[in-house]
Amino acid sequence: MKYILFAVIILLSFLNLSARTILISKQDTVTDTFNKNFVLNIKKAISPIEIDGLLEDPDWKAAEKTGKFYRVLPVDTGFAHQQSDILMIYDEKALYLAMTFYDTIPGKRIMESYRRDFSFGNNDNLLVFFDTFLDQTNGFSFGVSASGAKWDGTMSDGSRVNLDWDCKWELETKHYPDRWVAEMRIPFKSVRYPKDSRQWNANFSRLDLKSNEKSAWAPVPRQFPTASLAYTGVIKFEDVLPKSKTQFSLIPYLFGSFSNNYEANTGAEYNKDFGFDAKVGISSSMNLDLTYNPDFAQVEVDRQITNIDRFELFFPEKRQFFLENSDLFAGYGNRSATPFFSRRIGLDAPVLAGARLSGKIGNNWRLGFMNMTTRKTDDHLARNYTVFSLQKKVFTRSNFGFILINKEYLNQANGSDLFNRVAGVDYNLASKDNIWTGKYYYHRSFEPNNPDKQYSQGASLGYSTKNIQAHIFQRSVGENFRAETGYVQRTGYNFISPDISWLFVPNKRVVSHGITFESDLYFNPDFHKIEHENTVSYMFNFQDRSSFTAGYKDFFVELQNDFDPTHVSNTSLPAGTSYNFGGFYTVYQSTRKTMFNWQAEAATGNFYNGKLSYIDGQVGYRYQPYLNLAVNFNYTDMNLPQPFEHTKFWLIGPKLDITFTDKIFLSTFVQYNEQIDNMNINVRFQWRYQPVSDLYVVYTDNYIPGNWTSRNRALVVKLTYWLN
Repeated sequence: MKYILFAVIILLSFLNLSARTILISKQDTVTDTFNKNFVLNIKKAISPIEIDGLLEDPDWKAAEKTGKFYRVLPVDTGFAHQQSDILMIYDEKALYLAMTFYDTIPGKRIMESYRRDFSFGNNDNLLVFFDTFLDQTNGFSFGVSASGAKWDGTMSDGSRVNLDWDCKWELETKHYPDRWVAEMRIPFKSVRYPKDSRQWNANFSRLDLKSNEKSAWAPVPRQFPTASLAYTGVIKFEDVLPKSKTQFSLIPYLFGSFSNNYEANTGAEYNKDFGFDAKVGISSSMNLDLTYNPDFAQVEVDRQITNIDRFELFFPEKRQFFLENSDLFAGYGNRSATPFFSRRIGLDAPVLAGARLSGKIGNNWRLGFMNMTTRKTDDHLARNYTVFSLQKKVFTRSNFGFILINKEYLNQANGSDLFNRVAGVDYNLASKDNIWTGKYYYHRSFEPNNPDKQYSQGASLGYSTKNIQAHIFQRSVGENFRAETGYVQRTGYNFISPDISWLFVPNKRVVSHGITFESDLYFNPDFHKIEHENTVSYMFNFQDRSSFTAGYKDFFVELQNDFDPTHVSNTSLPAGTSYNFGGFYTVYQSTRKTMFNWQAEAATGNFYNGKLSYIDGQVGYRYQPYLNLAVNFNYTDMNLPQPFEHTKFWLIGPKLDITFTDKIFLSTFVQYNEQIDNMNINVRFQWRYQPVSDLYVVYTDNYIPGNWTSRNRALVVKLTYWLN
């Protein structure tokens, strides 16, 4: 705990000494966004606004409309067939949006459920993207589906939206025969923006599945997501936005649990405890998150995957504490070699406490600082994790970044010196029009008795137009690079990967089609080739938003370590042996307009010195907007020669998601995994009785298939309340 308190004191001292720097100077109203001529003027409200979806308040009558929406998909020419109107006003406390979506095509509006952070492609919806700092890289997103479900998330990397972030805001939706209407109220304290802010970049994107069109207020080329902040328009406020006051939110929680690990013969164990999260708004652009004794039992369970690969699987972070400005910590390196991966903290030992500072310093700097301590367990010493990240914007949308990560083992035996540290620099390239993107990074690890080859280096360059997409990736990871708080899939190799796609856009029943060539080439430190994966594929996108892809993959592998492809055998393919193999695959995704939908990937061919066939996919049915039933499935048939046995694995995961209202949810996820010989049941009840305040009841059980003996089970009850 003393490490956390010390870190907080240092942070607050830094903030006090640097107040003149952190309090952002008057905002420069010059913007370089590609669509800077698309301007929406926003007036200040003169009377109270009632959030009822009726749009009868006098201020809406005087508000300026956005004008016609442009098509983005299936083609980015002309105007949308079903138009939308957006109005915006504001007062001293909040921003208000009124949205009208005209709909004259017969049939049901597509609405998956009342679930917050809905699946974009499965709903008629509108999304709003705000670039509050005019950096065309980071921002906030809000949205509404036809059912009235909410969407909110933070934005990074110019277009990526992290939906695991939640904040307080209001929404009401109304339906009429020829249109549906939504009204939003977003408190200014729920988002970050500069001091003296009078202008933001913004865009509005509508997906209308009945017309098979995606459209936007400020036009976006079809090869980019409508979330691309490079293509936002401009919203101008009538007056300077209210000065941010110090905001403080306290989120205490109580939890109790029952568990029994039958395999370990622990017997019934009961536990009750409390903890809290806190958010302190240092300024309108800087936020301090605090946590004590956090419990993450309410986080949704990961979907299991049949693993026939040689390397660790990657699962994304879902815990709320780590999410705001998460790119400041997790955006270094790349997915296969990143120096910081927050899921390393708190999954093998409980977190005692933590502090996390993140946000903007001036218009061009971003700062991230994190300090967390985990408890001592029977298997692990207590550990302290410190992460420092600093990012500087350059040119229009590019940036330089520096990161330092320290993992320190506490209360070590005399004479021990256990630690793991990583330092690195990254340069992220993004052109004004988003056609050119790229990255260069160099990271180095430091730990005792490991002096050489502790580096990780990579570079990439991408080019994207309507008809041509081309990329090249390069990566080198030293044999002794150790990032214990990161995700490093493998070490001791050099990698290069070019790919290119040609796309044709006839805009008929086949909206687009094209061919792709990809190559992944791995070399050992002496540049002797140890692996390749070459792929050629052809893809079709249809008018109803279904798609079909067929291709061939060619593999070469020279094993560097013994490897059991089944992950369940008592034998392995020996290190040093080489294999050439390959096979055909197809992928199909059905339209999401119908109540029944499905997607699947099937492949067959050679696999090392044997044969492999598999089919992987999902079948779904919805009774909108209350019920969604999805069944994930995987069947893998692997036939390797003796001494391996002919192996067949099933992985079946039915998931039932019931949204009784926009506040009461029940999900049941069952996963039968033959590869690990386990049946998992996870039942999660959530009642959002107040905004961002919840009651969770979570039941988990693991069984041995066949005799159905319980391995372990647990029941957790957790109550949270957001005070601010």
